[in-house]
Amino acid sequence: QVQLVESGGGLVQPGGSLRLSCVASGSGFSINRLGWYRQAPGKQRELVAGFTLGGSPRYGNSVKGRFTISRENAKNTVHLQMNSLKPDDTAVYYCNYGTAWGQGTQVTVSS
Repeated sequence: QVQLVESGGGLVQPGGSLRLSCVASGSGFSINRLGWYRQAPGKQRELVAGFTLGGSPRYGNSVKGRFTISRENAKNTVHLQMNSLKPDDTAVYYCNYGTAWGQGTQVTVSS
């Protein structure tokens, strides 16, 4: 079973940046299966970023060009660098691995 712990959320002004991190632990783990989702109030959970089967990054349409996912294999850690943040990016961000979810971290973009 995989355990996921997120960190790095907070309050930021429009145009600002934040970096989220997700540390995974467990056996039989494949870091390429880690991804980020988000859920805003009243909306469905949506994919933010993850990796293809080949290990290439993939992004939700609304964050392409602004967010970057990266990984530190030795630390079982995936990061999400979020730039040019907009109020519409406000949501709880979740790390995901198959059926496992982290506890979520709040990102609020507001002036």
